[in-house]
Amino acid sequence: MNLYVGNLPYTTTEDELKALFSNYGTVLSVVIIVDRYTGRSKGFGFVEMATQREGETAIAELDGYLFNGRNLRVNTARPRQPRRPRRDHWY
Repeated sequence: MNLYVGNLPYTTTEDELKALFSNYGTVLSVVIIVDRYTGRSKGFGFVEMATQREGETAIAELDGYLFNGRNLRVNTARPRQPRRPRRDHWY
């Protein structure tokens, strides 16, 4: 089950997030989304749990959980939508 994790402190590492979610089941993957230009965290990421039950338990326990001074938002991740082409340059 893929989970969205929002309102992360910008200093959070993927290892810290994995350790937190490991308390609720097997973590298959963790990704914190970073800005492609600055390399700085955007304050959200995704955690993949091994089973639906583990994911639901993690949501129930961690949504609103105070983590390093911020209340996490944890819910089921929505499927990724295709992106529109960027129009950064107007020639």
